[in-house]
Amino acid sequence: MRQEEYARLVANVRQDGCLTSVPLIYGAGEYPEGEELIVSGNHRCDAAVDAGLTEVECILIDSPQARDQLIARQLSHNSIAGQDDPATLKQLYEQIEDVDWRAYAGLDDKELELLAQVSLEGLSEANLDFQTIQLVFLPKELDAAQRALEQARGFTDGGWLAAYSDYQPTLDALASVHAAYNVGNIAVALGIVLAVFERHVTDLQAGYLPPGADESRHKGRVGLEVIFGSRDLPAVQAVVLTRALREAEKRGDAEPGEGWQLLVRLAETYLAQP
Repeated sequence: MRQEEYARLVANVRQDGCLTSVPLIYGAGEYPEGEELIVSGNHRCDAAVDAGLTEVECILIDSPQARDQLIARQLSHNSIAGQDDPATLKQLYEQIEDVDWRAYAGLDDKELELLAQVSLEGLSEANLDFQTIQLVFLPKELDAAQRALEQARGFTDGGWLAAYSDYQPTLDALASVHAAYNVGNIAVALGIVLAVFERHVTDLQAGYLPPGADESRHKGRVGLEVIFGSRDLPAVQAVVLTRALREAEKRGDAEPGEGWQLLVRLAETYLAQP
């Protein structure tokens, strides 16, 4: 369930003051009273808690059930009244060994064909708690990560949106890194992808400079790293450049904070030479 759908569910339960469809739970002496297994209706139970309800009606299975039976009942209930996440659906369905209980699950040929195409490499979006997701960087990468986030923040109002068509290529890129470097940690794999990007950052020049042209595609601003192919330079040379930019601002050859204007003037002078 997507986050906005869950928020709508909580609001509806709060307005109704009850659940309008009941959860299915399993006890049969295998779980203490009040701690039974929720077979179907986890989101509804969570929503009831968040809506402030202290009791809800439910259907209790009190006869012993095999694992195949419980999974089949779970899939059956959700296929009728829920929205399945294909990766989770595949994991559950493949755990059912009994053919009859697979039939009970109620999946049709179209859904079964979809399961055959599902890859379990990615992460499901279902019911993410955005307050607990963290990106952890070692001290060596922390400064670079903070700079990247600050730069990205200038291009958004607070949310990052990617095209759904980019989802699979992203997983493919991570899978390629997993295979090439034999790493299993997705954070490490993402770091390698970013390192490859840094080595090819000048490829972004195509975004503002068409091949063989001298005019820019747009009038926006471009990062200096795209031009120079590097985000830094040796400290000794940085001192020389800093002094020159400060002097240019004093003389009025560059506006304060726009030291790149001096670099452009020097480049124009260089290009004008025979």
